[in-house]
Amino acid sequence: MRLEPFTLTGTYVQLEPLTRDHGPALLAAGNRDRSSYGYTPVPATTEEMGGYLDWLLADAARDAVVPFVQRRLADDTPVGCTRFLNVTWYTGRDSPAEVEIGGTWLAADAQRSPLNTEAKLLLLTQAFEQWHVFRVAICTDARNQQSRAAIERLGAHFEGILRQHRASTGHLTQPGTARDTAAYSILPAEWPAIRQRLRSRLDG
Repeated sequence: MRLEPFTLTGTYVQLEPLTRDHGPALLAAGNRDRSSYGYTPVPATTEEMGGYLDWLLADAARDAVVPFVQRRLADDTPVGCTRFLNVTWYTGRDSPAEVEIGGTWLAADAQRSPLNTEAKLLLLTQAFEQWHVFRVAICTDARNQQSRAAIERLGAHFEGILRQHRASTGHLTQPGTARDTAAYSILPAEWPAIRQRLRSRLDG
């Protein structure tokens, strides 16, 4: 099935379909301070950004991912990316049966703000309330304790460590090596409590 590009809009952040036109703004966002990208692939040069966009848009064309730019609404500035990936389809359904949320990064000045919380709320609402998926996966490098803590605060269920599961990325890793992945998931029955937790954070 074809997933046409769509936009998700909240109070603090808008998730809009990624295009090549976003390249310069994303490059500026990623280079404001790169110290937090130890396990995250964030392009640092114009050439790297071009390859990154080509890769994501090619995957989007075959409905393997749904990539978004995260736009901070307070100043109308692109401040990062996120996406649905590993989109899984079941026979007899016209919407995805399972998705993973990942590929997320934010500029340093957008971190520790409501943007990430609201982005997760928007993505999970789309997955559970529009697509009615059976499962949302969230994965991270097993060494990334900051990311794991954030996923656990969300309320996702820890499923285990997948050994040498994906390519290592980020400046704290060695290119061409495999990482262990910490795998988490959220099921439909768990979504209402997580939705309330996210809304409470935004209201607080």
